[in-house]
Amino acid sequence: MDFKTKLKNYATYTDMKLDFYLPALENDQKSIYEAMRYSLLCGGKRIRPVLAYSSAELLGLSKDDVAPFACAIEMIHTYSLIHDDLPAMDDDDYRRGRPSCHKQFGEAQAILAGDALLTKAFELSGIGAIELANKMPEQAARGAAIIRALAIAAGSEGMVGGQVIDLEGEEKELSAETHETLCALKTGALLTIPVAISVIYAGMLHTPVGDMLIRYAQALGLAFQIKDDILDVEGDAALLGKATGMDEKCNKTTFVSLYGLDGAKARLKKLTDEALGICADLTEIFPERKDACSFLRELAIFLLERNH
Repeated sequence: MDFKTKLKNYATYTDMKLDFYLPALENDQKSIYEAMRYSLLCGGKRIRPVLAYSSAELLGLSKDDVAPFACAIEMIHTYSLIHDDLPAMDDDDYRRGRPSCHKQFGEAQAILAGDALLTKAFELSGIGAIELANKMPEQAARGAAIIRALAIAAGSEGMVGGQVIDLEGEEKELSAETHETLCALKTGALLTIPVAISVIYAGMLHTPVGDMLIRYAQALGLAFQIKDDILDVEGDAALLGKATGMDEKCNKTTFVSLYGLDGAKARLKKLTDEALGICADLTEIFPERKDACSFLRELAIFLLERNH
């Protein structure tokens, strides 16, 4: 199976699972499910679940093993986007080419939809932990470790912490070090945790292979943010589904503002090369799983070359 077909299959599988885990309900609070599903099921590349499935495959697991956790991450990511678009945050009217959740349902409902998605994510993580314990009773603690790692990645030492630095840095020129910390937390944490979850599930935490996979995800996470910064300068608003040039308009510190467009592109290539080097090493370690290693390699290139 070629890379694009497999990537699409992973995304389709994720959409199916999300629809299953979050059905539309006809109850007194049905409006909250409508708002949650509006933002959660609006498509996207599903890169975070893809990272969970592909790293799981490399480690001898199936996508079904990590699906509850992968979908939980996507719910956390979606809640963060809903809240990020609010007037009190980035005040964006559009997300993926259509009205943001608060423009469609109102600010109060958007806040509640984000809250509900975050809570649902930990319900799903509990389901995943129970399934793991049923499959491997002697390894039940791995489920608890995954939930803890997910909470850290989503909270004040992860994505939320990065958003705090971002808000406090508005109209200021952040140092390169502070900006890198911001990106590692706000963007990188939720791109690293899918791989970390597969590593923990497989019992490979703090092993050479586990460390290599996490370094791969960390490189991709930072590269992903650099690419976003570049696309805000030279991307197509129609493809992105949102306005471009907003970083400069809001006087935000970005990799482009710190290093220039050419410097940001050079850093992006360096991080991508680092990820590709790790994939080459993994191929030597797992020659029998060459296809899984190849997919991770192609994923790094795909993120480097994406236009939205």
